[in-house]
Amino acid sequence: MQTEVITVRTGSRPVVLDITEQAGRFVTASGADDGLLHVFVPHATAGIAIIETGAGSDDDLLLALADVLPTDDRWQHRHGSTGHGRDHVMPAFVAPYATLPVIGGRIALGTWQSICLVDPNGDNATRQVRFSFLRG
Repeated sequence: MQTEVITVRTGSRPVVLDITEQAGRFVTASGADDGLLHVFVPHATAGIAIIETGAGSDDDLLLALADVLPTDDRWQHRHGSTGHGRDHVMPAFVAPYATLPVIGGRIALGTWQSICLVDPNGDNATRQVRFSFLRG
C-alpha cells in the first residue's frame, strides 16, 4: 500500500474544500493502474464528502449542517468557540473517510463529483489528509 499525507489550509470559517486535484496527483505519482484510493482526515471535527462543487452544493452542505447542527451553546462538549461541540458531532454525518475506485490510473468519479474536505471548525486553520492507494 502506498500512502501520503498532505497539509491543507482551511482558514477560520467553515469550508468545503475541493481536494480532487491533490488526490489525482497522488494517484498519478503512485503509478496506479487499478485499485482503491482511500481518503482519510485524521481530525475529530472534519469529514470527507463526495459532492458537486462550484454550483452551490458546497455552500448548501454547510447550510444543511448549520440547520441540523446549530452553532449555539446546547452542546456538552464546550471548549473552543461557541457551538464547537457541534463540530465534534459532524463526523457522524459526514464521515472522516471515503474510498474510491481507481480504474486505468484515474479516480472513477462521476461527471460532477469532487472529493471534498468538510471543515466546520474555524478554530483549526490547518488540516491533514491522508491518501492511501491499494493496488487491485
